[in-house]
Amino acid sequence: MTEPLVKVDGISKKFCRNLKRSLWYGVKDLGNELVGRRHGGNGKLRRDEFWAVKDVQFEVMPGECIGLIGHNGAGKTTLLRMLNGLIKPDSGRIEMRGRVGALIALGAGFNPVLTGRENIYISAAVHGLTKKQTDAKIDDIVEFAELGEFIDAPVQSYSSGMAVRLGFAVAVNTEPDILLLDEVLAVGDMAFQTKCLNAIAEFRRRGTAFILVSHNMHSISRYADQVLYLEKGHIAHIGDSLQGVERYLADMHQADRGVESGLTDWSLVHGSGKVVFTRARFRNASGDQVTAIETGEPVTLEIDYERYVELDEPPVLDVGIRDREGIVYQGTSESGGMSLGKLSRKGCFRVNFEELPLNSDYVDFAFAALDRSTNEVMDWKRHVRLWINRRGAQLGRIRLHVTWSVHASEVELSSEQPS
Repeated sequence: MTEPLVKVDGISKKFCRNLKRSLWYGVKDLGNELVGRRHGGNGKLRRDEFWAVKDVQFEVMPGECIGLIGHNGAGKTTLLRMLNGLIKPDSGRIEMRGRVGALIALGAGFNPVLTGRENIYISAAVHGLTKKQTDAKIDDIVEFAELGEFIDAPVQSYSSGMAVRLGFAVAVNTEPDILLLDEVLAVGDMAFQTKCLNAIAEFRRRGTAFILVSHNMHSISRYADQVLYLEKGHIAHIGDSLQGVERYLADMHQADRGVESGLTDWSLVHGSGKVVFTRARFRNASGDQVTAIETGEPVTLEIDYERYVELDEPPVLDVGIRDREGIVYQGTSESGGMSLGKLSRKGCFRVNFEELPLNSDYVDFAFAALDRSTNEVMDWKRHVRLWINRRGAQLGRIRLHVTWSVHASEVELSSEQPS
């Protein structure tokens, strides 16, 4: 029967928010440990302490990848540091069978004064390789890192991308049985990312176990066989990767809902005040006022305004849409070929989107009234939120209607015909 390469059994780790008290607790715990007593107040929290990781257990088999996800501060990095032996758990047991390669912080741990080549030998020694073994691998490491003549330059002269390449090259060439990967699938340029992914695939074929930490849910869904979702140090989900991702996204959506109100302060005017926005709303295809739409549905943004002075020429309405990752749309009435004409003292701008194929949980609209000639800002409002009801397991920032097929080439088809 195949044994797991990683076995974590009920580990917990606590930290103290107060530095002085933390040092005192550390001295007491060290003393208790020397005399064979359980440290840390018998597993209970002391003043100013909190659980960074609590009662976590899982196994990773050879060739398996477990995705570690969670919000910032959920305990992911603490768990990785315990797995790598950098810190000890307060309770529980960790079994790591074989050599561990850790890419918790690519490029971290290098001596900036030493050259890249010298740092290779030091890092390889930390991973358990002898000088003779490193001599046999040095050319492969240098070639993988693609540093050329810079390999003999001090690491402090490297760019962040060069340090990343060197760190990955060392980690994958030590032939680890277990790889800890923390946000490493989105580093470097496209060619280097491809090389890293192919190296990971080759290790996986050899039976290397992986623990992958990422905020990119597409990467988690693509590479992880199972997902461990941490929430405030506790296990919120462990098991099927797609179910774990959906649970994580649903929790993010719920958390965002909690701050839905009060996003826009309509009493504040950000600009000269010649034209002021007073309220905004969304309407669906039936004309009903809504706060949410289905992905791909049409929607109309209505913006109430008041004009306080006569304008020399029609203003320009600038509208932008952002999701968590950035801008998904930016346009103006002028770029759309529309002149707003002479504005009445009060009125309503309408911006109709024939479809909104966004796959985010929500988007925030921002809009500004601008002087056409000088781009003077008359008023600018932000964070007008529209919720998106996502469906299905498709990831990415937009939702596309896609069909899949495969066809043999005409040359191949003709060659199959009898002569």
